[in-house]
Amino acid sequence: MLTTTPDKQTIEELTSRTRLPVGAPTVSVVVPTLNEERNLPIVFGLLPDGLHEVIVVDGRSTDDTVETARRLRPDVKVVLETRKGKGAALQAGFAAASGEIIVMLDADGSADPCEIVDYVKALTDGADFAKGSRFLPGGGSSDITALRRAGNAVLCWVTNRMWGSSYTDLCYGYNAFWSHCLPVMDVDCDGFEVETLINVRIAEAGLDVAEVPSFEFDRIHGESNLNAFRDGLRILRTMAQERAARRRARRSEGQALAAARRHGTVVALQTDAELADEPATAPALADRLAA
Repeated sequence: MLTTTPDKQTIEELTSRTRLPVGAPTVSVVVPTLNEERNLPIVFGLLPDGLHEVIVVDGRSTDDTVETARRLRPDVKVVLETRKGKGAALQAGFAAASGEIIVMLDADGSADPCEIVDYVKALTDGADFAKGSRFLPGGGSSDITALRRAGNAVLCWVTNRMWGSSYTDLCYGYNAFWSHCLPVMDVDCDGFEVETLINVRIAEAGLDVAEVPSFEFDRIHGESNLNAFRDGLRILRTMAQERAARRRARRSEGQALAAARRHGTVVALQTDAELADEPATAPALADRLAA
């Protein structure tokens, strides 16, 4: 794991020894870009060998980002996204990905591409979703401010209380997952809140999450679009919307159960459950009624 921005010699040394294991699942790396022409040589130079595909989702850059990507990696898949925002870019990238494992990687040099090997290992060891964390032993950040650190801690606490998760780092976008997680994630937002949306829906579905220690660097070139207060409010709004959606789903289940009782269907279902020695819970009954 790197702890400083790599120079050319370091890139060459790391590239020579960073490779996915033989027989590893196919891995797609989704890289949202916006004017990252100067950063891509470093980011692409640190990608491990053995990847299935690299997908650049470009938000209509005004520099030579796309041309640079194609020059550095002739096999790159380029998707041009007309909508603004990281969430929109990830939606487009996920739709274009064909690998068994999908990795979310920023193009600004803040994430270490060499860590992809660690994420893949966490998934092949049994996790559904591998989540980067700057706050585990072995992780860290040279970029996070005291305000963002405090805000992240509060948002983590709220999420863990509301969804029964055990995240140590909510607002970090370096993640990897099996493609079967895509229907659960069902990304439908366009902004930076996408990372929280994904984390919440993964927790809501009860999928197996493994956190991976990760080091976050300063952006190499260019200016960050992050705004602690604006993005924090968007994250809180996203959490509230997801909480409300869960309550609506539970209310619908209760209404389905009440309707079943009115029509006498519940008696039969309860009898079936008793014969199977299983509790006839409202969600189970609703699922069986819908089947």
